[in-house]
Amino acid sequence: MITYTQQGDVAILNWDDGKVNSLGHATLDALNEQLTRAEKEAKAVVIVGRQGLFSAGFNLKEVAAEAPLTEILPPLVHKGAVFLLRLFSHPLPIVAACTGHAIAAGAMILLASDTRIGSKGDFKTSLNETAINMIMPPFGAELVKARVTHRFQSRCLIQAEMFGTQDAEAAGFFDELVDPDQVIDVAIARATHLATLPGDKYAYNKMMLRQGHVDAVRASLV
Repeated sequence: MITYTQQGDVAILNWDDGKVNSLGHATLDALNEQLTRAEKEAKAVVIVGRQGLFSAGFNLKEVAAEAPLTEILPPLVHKGAVFLLRLFSHPLPIVAACTGHAIAAGAMILLASDTRIGSKGDFKTSLNETAINMIMPPFGAELVKARVTHRFQSRCLIQAEMFGTQDAEAAGFFDELVDPDQVIDVAIARATHLATLPGDKYAYNKMMLRQGHVDAVRASLV
């Protein structure tokens, strides 16, 4: 499901569950495990989705088995929030190689990553919580405030708009769009460069920029 490889100082986490790359308990455990390994062995991380689909978000069957979808933080969503907070505040550079659609928590992973390389093509990115009768949890709202361009925030968080790749880039989900066969190589190249920066200063300056949002998310998880 999550395979770990390393290229130089860059850890590459390849995520492919053979379906829609949903975030369930087992997937989150695997992502956390491999991220912990990367902290020990690498200086930057690339998260790669499966071809045509980065992630469709939380496994709603698992969520529904735990609590009604109208509750803000069922156990799986809480676990996902902790993981997203870990990505957002991670001391290492985190690069997302978005190989296709990114929906709900899949799009949140993009917002939590430092650099986001997207694939050109007929792919959609959306925070669709309103459309599927879910409340946007505080961690999602903070990621939107931190990373989504102000004029897109209402369209994104409140109105659940489904963005094409160019609008998703304009909104702030992507830093760069490249041809599908270049996504992984470009993401690794960006991560390789980021790995050359002084790690302690990178981590410190990241938190200088994000501390307020991190504190707000942590407070919501108590």
